Amino acid sequence: MNLRRDVFQALADPTRRAILLLVASQSMTAGAIAANFDTARPTVSKHLQILTECELLKQEQNGREIYYHINAKEMKEVADFIEPFRNLWDDRFNKLESVMKKYKSKK
Repeated sequence: MNLRRDVFQALADPTRRAILLLVASQSMTAGAIAANFDTARPTVSKHLQILTECELLKQEQNGREIYYHINAKEMKEVADFIEPFRNLWDDRFNKLESVMKKYKSKK
């Protein structure tokens, strides 16, 4: 049985978030990605494996090279999950701003 990794555990790691930002604009090989970090290449490979297992990245073979690119569908699912929380906090901050404006005008 092949269990899929949790997307949010994958996103919790700052290196993996940095990798996602790197490949957001263009597909990159593991070597090109690893060149952006001061860690061992096997460490970056492990991060790539985790991101691929949770389907945030997709692999595409081009000759001998494997290119990594964002899986937009999975990223949209993450964004859709987070959106209600963003709306909740926007609403709370707007209410706080309204209260602060009323408080300031009374002074």
